[in-house]
Amino acid sequence: MTIGILVLAAGRATRFGADKRLALLPDGRCVIDATIANVLDSGLPFLVCLGESDDELGHRMDELNIPWLRCGRAGEGMGGTLAESIGLMPDDWERVLIALADMPWIEPATFSAIAEQTTKENIVVPVHGGRRGHPVGFGRAFYAELAALGGDAGAQALLGVHASRVMDLRVDDAAIQQDIDVPADLL
Repeated sequence: MTIGILVLAAGRATRFGADKRLALLPDGRCVIDATIANVLDSGLPFLVCLGESDDELGHRMDELNIPWLRCGRAGEGMGGTLAESIGLMPDDWERVLIALADMPWIEPATFSAIAEQTTKENIVVPVHGGRRGHPVGFGRAFYAELAALGGDAGAQALLGVHASRVMDLRVDDAAIQQDIDVPADLL
């Protein structure tokens, strides 16, 4: 049973004031490179989801041999990107982790732990310190609903609709709640 990771990286980062995907972290790497490095170290197959006008970033992915896809619905928001990406991912992915490109500190072991617990029929959400975070694992049973999303809401509503099928997975990784919204978050 194959599982993969969709790294949602098509947002324009209006609150950040610039392209946060290329912003530098204290270690000198840019945000998207650090995120992809941790995803790659998980050993799971993945796709980076870019926006329609992300030609420069797409070229960068090509140079680094990083698999990516172009999402024409990215302008709608995260829900549009996610919906389109679900339809473009490999057919043999029976489970998928939805990761966000602006969360560069999630440990590779966290991706692996969520993948191990995700089945075709459940949703797995990492929890640290009593609070939920990302990435979230979804089984194939939820693909049609993910593909019907739109706007900027993402898949959060599905967690409420299918509460009985959601598994909270405790992890020792505070980074599941650390995203980058403003320049001060880079530190």
